[in-house]
Amino acid sequence: MITATPDEVWDVLADGWLYPLWVVGATRIRDVDEDWPAKGSRIHHSVGVWPVMIDDHTRVLAAVPGRSITLRARAWPMGEADVVIRLEDVGVQTEVTIEEEVVAGPGKAIPAPITGLSLKWRNVETLRRLAFVVEGRRGTSHT
Repeated sequence: MITATPDEVWDVLADGWLYPLWVVGATRIRDVDEDWPAKGSRIHHSVGVWPVMIDDHTRVLAAVPGRSITLRARAWPMGEADVVIRLEDVGVQTEVTIEEEVVAGPGKAIPAPITGLSLKWRNVETLRRLAFVVEGRRGTSHT
């Protein structure tokens, strides 16, 4: 749970320049399309650790401001994943859920139980970081 409204969480999701602050694996943002997060727009990012980084992009497949965003995240040659982030208003907090599915590349050959465990860990940390960014912007703290 994030102590913020869905609109406040959306404000962070809608600022593509903030992604490396909360998305595990995003090293830097090289550019953000002006119409981000409109359908079809892209964040041009790098993943990995310097000096071995991969330049690629993430594209918006669908977006409902304040409610959800569906992304196609790419990091070739590793592959691509569809990521769905949903926001649900729960009183004075927002429940944020992430669903991620590998859709292309070598990652598809990894058995689902193994992929599921690694994605679960990654997404738990991603949500923790997102809470820090959102709550930090509104002056609340997350423990």
